[in-house]
Amino acid sequence: MKEFQLSIAHFKEGKFEDALSQINFCIKEDGNNTEYYFFRARVFSRLGDFDSALADFNKLIDLDPYNPSYINDRAVVLHLMKNDEEALAEFDRAINLDPKNPYRFSSRAYFRDRIGDLKGAIEDYERAIELDPEDAVAYNNKGLLEEKLGYQERAKSSFSKADDLIGYSPNKNTEPIPSQRKDSVHDTKVTQREEESKKVTVKDYFMVIKKILTNPSTRHEFFGFIKSKFNNEPK
Repeated sequence: MKEFQLSIAHFKEGKFEDALSQINFCIKEDGNNTEYYFFRARVFSRLGDFDSALADFNKLIDLDPYNPSYINDRAVVLHLMKNDEEALAEFDRAINLDPKNPYRFSSRAYFRDRIGDLKGAIEDYERAIELDPEDAVAYNNKGLLEEKLGYQERAKSSFSKADDLIGYSPNKNTEPIPSQRKDSVHDTKVTQREEESKKVTVKDYFMVIKKILTNPSTRHEFFGFIKSKFNNEPK
């Protein structure tokens, strides 16, 4: 439906009210299309209307109770609503239903990091890495958590592995890439290190995008979860 494509276009441009108007029209025309509700839930999330987003996810789960993508994204919304106990239960349920998918563990790892369970987050990133040894993002994020906990050697190893996976060598005289983490960052102030870590995450993000474009089962959830993380921070 052309209105659905238009809604997606508005969403990408940050015109969320326009995106909502178009997706509402789509649902009015075809109220049984789960893809429309799934997308509208994301639009509501970007608008900060978490109650409506949750209502759409509840409807989706009523229709398909064992869909791990619906459950995982519902957990994100619950977390944004500061309902962390139920969010954790939903992340756990998504993993139980889809235990071979590294994305499930990375999602819960991110959540655990946010609620202060750093060791649990590291364990989840390690599990994600077991399932996908080429996940530079997981190595990088695990290194950041290991740094926070004072595990300097472990952090160094994780960062080194992430560098290897993205093809970055600090010892080579290559043209600087803004999104690369530099080893000297580890000897500077914490605020500088955190800023640089955000940059490497963006670099790794695009590396992972290239890989998941061939994996339809996680394509939609990856983009949705990343957008939820960086654009729907609780105020």
